[in-house]
Amino acid sequence: MAIAHNLGFPRIGMRRELKSALESFWRGDIDGGQLRQAAAVLRKHHWSAQQESGLNVVPVGDFALYDHMLDMSVLLGAVPERFGFDDREIGLDAYFALARGNPAQPAMEMTKWFDTNYHYLVPEFTSRSVFRPAPSRLCQELAEAKDLGIRSKVVLVGPITHLYLGKEKEPGFERLSLLPRLLPVYRDILANLAALGVEWVQIDEPALVTDLPNAWWAALDDAYAALSGAAVKLLLTTYFGSVSDHAAQLKALPVAGLHIDLCRAPDQLDAFLPNYPGDKVLSLGVIDGRNIWRADLGHAFSILERVHGVLRERLWVAPSCSLLHCPVDLGQETKLDPDLRSWLAFAVQKLGEVATLARGLNEGRQAIQEELRASAESRHGRSTSGRIHNPGIRQRVARLTPADSERQSAFAVRQKRQHGRFNLPLFPTTTIGSFPQTPGIRRMRAAFRRGELGYLRYLEAMRAEIRLAVEKQEALGLDVLVHGEAERNDMVEYFGEQLEGVTFTEYGWVQSYGSRCVKPPIIFGDVCRREPMTVDWIKYAQSLTAKPMKGMLTGPVTILQWSFVRDDRPRPETALQIALAIREEVADLEKAGIGMIQIDEPAFREGLPLKKSQWDEYLQWAVRAFRVASAGVVDDVQIHTHMCYSEFNDILPAIAALDADVITIETSRSDMELLEGFGRFEYPNEIGPGVYDIHSPRVPDTAEMLRLLEKAAEVIAPARLWVNPDCGLKTRRWPETEAALRHMVEAARTLRERHA
Repeated sequence: MAIAHNLGFPRIGMRRELKSALESFWRGDIDGGQLRQAAAVLRKHHWSAQQESGLNVVPVGDFALYDHMLDMSVLLGAVPERFGFDDREIGLDAYFALARGNPAQPAMEMTKWFDTNYHYLVPEFTSRSVFRPAPSRLCQELAEAKDLGIRSKVVLVGPITHLYLGKEKEPGFERLSLLPRLLPVYRDILANLAALGVEWVQIDEPALVTDLPNAWWAALDDAYAALSGAAVKLLLTTYFGSVSDHAAQLKALPVAGLHIDLCRAPDQLDAFLPNYPGDKVLSLGVIDGRNIWRADLGHAFSILERVHGVLRERLWVAPSCSLLHCPVDLGQETKLDPDLRSWLAFAVQKLGEVATLARGLNEGRQAIQEELRASAESRHGRSTSGRIHNPGIRQRVARLTPADSERQSAFAVRQKRQHGRFNLPLFPTTTIGSFPQTPGIRRMRAAFRRGELGYLRYLEAMRAEIRLAVEKQEALGLDVLVHGEAERNDMVEYFGEQLEGVTFTEYGWVQSYGSRCVKPPIIFGDVCRREPMTVDWIKYAQSLTAKPMKGMLTGPVTILQWSFVRDDRPRPETALQIALAIREEVADLEKAGIGMIQIDEPAFREGLPLKKSQWDEYLQWAVRAFRVASAGVVDDVQIHTHMCYSEFNDILPAIAALDADVITIETSRSDMELLEGFGRFEYPNEIGPGVYDIHSPRVPDTAEMLRLLEKAAEVIAPARLWVNPDCGLKTRRWPETEAALRHMVEAARTLRERHA
């Protein structure tokens, strides 16, 4: 019998129950026992939903209160020694200190999970790193699942991926050398699981789809040879790309099965199916775990039928990857346009597709004939709908020329004119854009959306928040101000709601990190701007101050990456359509007298393909999209961009090619490590390295920020150095925000005195 299974389920809950519980715990409204109970209720609901969808096997261990990589570090006893915790006794306070920092230590570094918008906490390794199994949490979850009668498989991050995604915190040390210390702990954990009656363990090794160095591939053989004696069956799981170049090695590993992603890399099946070992199952990811379109069940079933004819009961059917990256349930979307809704599938619906395909294999094609017909009708209706086609927009993209991507003058000329216009001091201070989104702001926005608050009252309420933000920035002494973005629910969703060819949901939340959730827009058609989206807000803010006010926009690559993108057109074409919409907004801001315009691209690095052989193609169209959006202004308009929580050093030529006048980047969690690459590269334009971590409630003092700034000034010329936080401040409260910004301004002033 073909087996239907899942690799992971969204953790947050249909109504973001996990977010609510976490933030209640952090505020002190509930205690640790209540938080754990809320988590147990969510797990029970998620397991039941998966079982009811028709799965044969349900994952356990994919749930995390904050992050699955952090949970794996705790499970392995691999807690950074700088915190001074007893890694055998990690309670909730210690757990969240690792994730969010505490007064004594900044949080663990955070970066993107491969090419997704999910952020994981980066394991820290030194030559002194020790590992000790701490399986109590996992064992508790298994007991919960057993009580519910769930047939489960445990999910673990594999040893190669856990080490590879970590970072050395000691010069000259190589983290791969820790593998011999790490493997006995994995064996102990597997032995514990076997003693509890676990049959299957899904051991995730997504690092294998990257350009993994040869030494790591050699270590893979050693690792799984060491784990082969465990009394559990291992399903080695890869996703997000192809591992076809290493198919022979993977098929020879002493594991009970392999999972491969046929949505991102459909051609790799031809490398695995011939001579597939008779003692292994093969799990095929044929339902896309990264997007929200209904599957082409007919096409997927044809692939599975061919494989089933060879493997029979050794064929497993699954999504391509964990459904962590999808909203929970389309059934909640009662207000979504019926036609659009008929084209979509969220996590619950995707599991139904998996179960349908497995049932067809086990009972014959005729058993799922109705589902196949409905799938074909949905796809036909979508492809022929007049709502997805706008010939005028496509013609505008086709008419773009190289001149549309070029500023009027070189940076040196622009810099001189901009300095003359703004006359800023050395080490100018600014923020990234957003200020605290208080409960009052959220209530007013929600009331306006529900029609309970008229437009004029809403306008005045938002203007009052803008006035407050401007007054506070003036009092703090910041040099370049922002309007605070009180009117914006999210930096991508806000724009998606105002663009043609884009729709949005009520409950389509996806976890970005911890309690941070986003609601990605759905790009279903050709994209264009209806009318100005930000101009009135920024004009009003500028009218309140004589200081420069930045216009705040989200860039085309980030809107693309952080949306669910149509899969029937090339992504570069959609990116250019969005770029034209942003270009129009930039032009209108310039006409309104706004002299600084920030076009945020935090997802620029995230979109990079996982294989370097595919980088050039992506970077060419991504750079072009940004330049189309930004290049239409005169020389004395200063274009800013912002990037965060990614490794930038390997794409610095492309970042320089964006030709933004000022770039701000996240650097505080890495202790300015990211900035060193900009210095070696001799990045030509102005740069603002973040001097404090906004994702932590911790408020660093002036001396700490000054130390980071002095490190920055060693690699970036003072005349090109800006001072700012790591990212926007919407998740913080006003008291900590004001305290941190006060320290930041004091640090900048001290540095000016030293360089006077």
